Amino acid sequence: MVSFGLAPALVMFSWALSSLGKLGWAISFLYAACAALRLARFNTQVETADKRFFTGLASPAAAAILASLVWIGTDPELMWVGEGLPIVVALFAAFITGATGLLMVSNVKYYSFKGINLKGRVPFAAIIVFLIVFAIVIIDPPKVLLVLLTIYALSGPVMILKKKKAS
Repeated sequence: MVSFGLAPALVMFSWALSSLGKLGWAISFLYAACAALRLARFNTQVETADKRFFTGLASPAAAAILASLVWIGTDPELMWVGEGLPIVVALFAAFITGATGLLMVSNVKYYSFKGINLKGRVPFAAIIVFLIVFAIVIIDPPKVLLVLLTIYALSGPVMILKKKKAS
């Protein structure tokens, strides 16, 4: 709860949401509360849940989205100095923080990657794909991680929309 709930909420509050006053506190609290509920649901559904999918965005993924957003925002080339962050950046950070919090407690299904077997023989092509992804992440870690994690966070709602469109 501390690593994936409180710490990201406090970092976001310190970096961007404090400039929003009570709204910033509310969004930070929302994220932390959603992380607590997400972890509680995960712990109570361990025996009954489909291992291939998570129900709701996994809290490590949500925390990594916020961490990569702060990482990008504190880049010396992008960092805002003086009065603080522009209000637009603070509102964007509030939206992302609230959205990731709500996705954690949603009923949206996310692929868990637990079906990947790394104990047996790993195909050569899989090793090449892993190396390519690793090389891409090394180019600009905060931006690449934010993009990859955002794609993962949006994959659940996109799959729901595809199912609704198909029916």
